[in-house]
Amino acid sequence: MKKIQISPSILSADFSQLAKEIKKLEEGGADMIHVDVMDGHFVPNLTIGPPVIKSLKKHSSLPFDVHLMISPVHKYIEDFSEAGADIITIHPEATDDMNNSISKIKGLNKKVGVSLNPETKVEVILQHLDKIDLVLIMSVNPGFGGQKFMPEVLTKVRDLKKLKIEKKLDFDIEIDGGINFENSKQAIEAGANILVSGTTIFKSNDGDIKKNIELLRSK
Repeated sequence: MKKIQISPSILSADFSQLAKEIKKLEEGGADMIHVDVMDGHFVPNLTIGPPVIKSLKKHSSLPFDVHLMISPVHKYIEDFSEAGADIITIHPEATDDMNNSISKIKGLNKKVGVSLNPETKVEVILQHLDKIDLVLIMSVNPGFGGQKFMPEVLTKVRDLKKLKIEKKLDFDIEIDGGINFENSKQAIEAGANILVSGTTIFKSNDGDIKKNIELLRSK
């Protein structure tokens, strides 16, 4: 099995100290930085855009795992690529042509991620699995941090792991939403190898980021 990687979500960071917060994550053993981009249209919240990502990128050598919850997404892919996104994750519902959007991300030499909301079925992306690098399973409804984990989505994680083995494919399975020390173990056992977590990493154990990352990674 692939090494368990931790992608802390800066949605739970102190936004007035983002550069310092990212440095703390890097020193604490994070594998990448998870950036939630929301447009107030595709999801009911607004966060950050390319200029902020570009400025933050100067403060970290870690890959930026950028989750685009924006619609229409296709016309913004290049902007986020230029800003410093290393992984660009999009939603099937946010593009008119998945193949075109996947090709655009690949053409910019970035890793391609596709995200499935809790109600979105795996079947929606079956034909694309051989072309993508990562599937992000949302274990909450996207839009806000601090929501409660939805255990029913683990069925999708298991299904994806089975498909990977059967079809001899090589994509990461990432999970995001309400991930804590208890359900992280369930997610890993189901087949996830990248865990996104915000509140647990920044707030648990008096904000001991290194300890929290290690606890999440251990089964």
